[in-house]
Amino acid sequence: MGADKEKDPLAWEEIKTEHIVKDEWIDFRKTSYRFPDGRVFEPYYSYSRRDYVVVVATDTEGKYICVRQFRQGIREVTTEFVAGGIEREGGREYISDDTTRAEDELEAAKRELKEETGHESDDWKFLFKVPSNATMADNYAYIFEAKNCRKVSGQSLDETEYLNVAKHTASEIEEMIESGEFAQAVHVLAWLLSKKEDR
Repeated sequence: MGADKEKDPLAWEEIKTEHIVKDEWIDFRKTSYRFPDGRVFEPYYSYSRRDYVVVVATDTEGKYICVRQFRQGIREVTTEFVAGGIEREGGREYISDDTTRAEDELEAAKRELKEETGHESDDWKFLFKVPSNATMADNYAYIFEAKNCRKVSGQSLDETEYLNVAKHTASEIEEMIESGEFAQAVHVLAWLLSKKEDR
């Protein structure tokens, strides 16, 4: 598959790359590319971050377990599903190589659900893997569904997390999506995929 992609006549050829910021959180790059017609384009900016999970979770009454938190990109407090980065040995930060073992995706989904909401489930289903932002980033989102969740503890949040748990009906989530309050694109995709599974 990889060899076929390299031979695709639409593929750009990477000429050189400069790592503008490369730390434990992000690898932000400036790259020069050669287009299929031979022209060189620069700079093209892209970045690497951790892969992450999104969890469409429902409790024993069928209500959706969501969180509300501030999203600095759009500078608004939004409602969304439980989500979080897949950890690596030595910490939660982004690591730009594969020299350390990554946490299993399902393991990460279970951890995030419990940390952010205090809930656990014995009924898990993997729904989809999708690029987070194929235009600029190389990380992926792993979408899971968790049903019949039960509360077993309080929250255990990271030092940068300030979020509240909120439970919603399906119609309330639909309304929030239409109004723009449920604003995360991958989370909306997760919602649509979960509804497709329920049919």
